[in-house]
Amino acid sequence: MISRIDLRGDALPEGGALRDLLPRADFDVEAALEKVRPICEDVHHRGDAALIAYAKRFDGVALGRVRVPAEALADALEQLDPAVRASLEESIRRARIVHRAQRRTSHTTQVVPGGSVTEKWVPVDRVGLYAPGGRSVYPSSVVMNAVPAQEAGVASIALASPPQKDFGGLPHPTILAACALLGVDEVYAAGGAQAVAMFAYGTESCPPANMVTGPGNIWVAAAKRYFTGRIGIDTEAGPTEIAVLADDTADPVHIAADLISQAEHDPLAAAVLVTDSVALADAVVKELEPQVAATKHIEERIAPALAGRQSAVVLVDGLEEGLRVVDAYGAEHLEIQTADAAAVADRVRNAGAVFVGPWSPVSLGDYCAGSNHVLPTGGCACHSSGLSVQSFLRGIHIVDYTREALAEVAHHVVTLADAEDLPAHGAAVKARFGWKVPQSK
Repeated sequence: MISRIDLRGDALPEGGALRDLLPRADFDVEAALEKVRPICEDVHHRGDAALIAYAKRFDGVALGRVRVPAEALADALEQLDPAVRASLEESIRRARIVHRAQRRTSHTTQVVPGGSVTEKWVPVDRVGLYAPGGRSVYPSSVVMNAVPAQEAGVASIALASPPQKDFGGLPHPTILAACALLGVDEVYAAGGAQAVAMFAYGTESCPPANMVTGPGNIWVAAAKRYFTGRIGIDTEAGPTEIAVLADDTADPVHIAADLISQAEHDPLAAAVLVTDSVALADAVVKELEPQVAATKHIEERIAPALAGRQSAVVLVDGLEEGLRVVDAYGAEHLEIQTADAAAVADRVRNAGAVFVGPWSPVSLGDYCAGSNHVLPTGGCACHSSGLSVQSFLRGIHIVDYTREALAEVAHHVVTLADAEDLPAHGAAVKARFGWKVPQSK
């Protein structure tokens, strides 16, 4: 059901050599890039007509228009199961608590008397959010994208989600209801690369955005790469990942359940257990069988995900080696199920989010921890962070110097300009002092 990688005995290699030993899904964004290029350019040239054509081709629906009417949002919220509504509202409430605390304020540093630099934080003007709509429906992704954008102060927020044949060409009603709960009233029935192109270029019905965020399939990831530079993106999200670092104090029932919880997303989802306990490894593998048999989505998602090259039980000599392995892996979600889990978690350097101890499963973070579940995948946690308020803010430096403060440092500016063979840079300072640069006292 799941492979085993034995890294005991020999010293673990460094850097990339260790990363190459660890399981990873085959997710070739570069190959997909060439296939999404013509789709993106078609949207550029034909706008809404292209979006409508792709809805027919890829989703099997005949759209009259791309933008979702306001009454459809209101109807979806009215018809939402009260229990689902209450759960979404609690998810939103907790996410707001965490993300509101991330807000940054402007700060002025007095460098010298009369010379200051202020860092001002400004939200992007407009963002396009993407909510997937393939194998599953993800209203939680609407929450995780919209809340930090709203808390950052983004003035214009739009969302795209694929049209659904079963719902008359509208996105899934739970997606629409989540938008209504959040006050996101600009929603489009568009999916895949064409939705990213809609936000990047703009169409007759959708103004262009400065940034696109949200998880999606390989075509969404490829479109994000295609438009990087024209728009900002959060990340090229790949298949979801869970890694669990555990010792012999962990409960194999919990670990098996948590590995399965992420495997049910996608046949390419990664489930990795890193442990120094052979007994625990054996118990988890044994526990997987009945738990998988008792759940849904076995054949199309869970079984291929657990059996795939991206999933494995990794055996190590001890906790130190385990920490090296999980840092090299850089998991999207990392659970620490060891003795003194909080202290171990504090030592982790590379992870999208860390879940401490037996009572903090990844599922909690997916919905109601207050944390964000839009996280780096594919090992990108070694250099990237999850979605946050900061993702939607730009830091602008405001430089304010008096004549006296500039005079004090003018000769250094001229010297450095000359050293770089950029005399006009120095001349721009000299001109302010009658071309004679004052010397500092």
